[in-house]
Amino acid sequence: MKTYHAVLMHGARGGEGRYDFEGDDDLLDRSPVKVMRACMDAIEERPDINHLEYVINAAMKNDEYRVVTVLGDIAFSEENHQPFVCMISEPA
Repeated sequence: MKTYHAVLMHGARGGEGRYDFEGDDDLLDRSPVKVMRACMDAIEERPDINHLEYVINAAMKNDEYRVVTVLGDIAFSEENHQPFVCMISEPA
């Protein structure tokens, strides 16, 4: 297992979350959607976070810098959906 770092920024809440999570050693070799799924699964395991509904609108991977970038929407409630961007990498 390897440690990965995610920065999740979202809409009107002025939110920026920074999360470290454990994943398979080859996680960043997988598709960007699988990387995001692993990240969100790890974030949801935290006791201070509830289940997060999200939709991925775009996901890309930069192999040279080993960074996955995901754009989408998070549903905080039935009527509160906000855009987000998430960048996932190995810590420097």
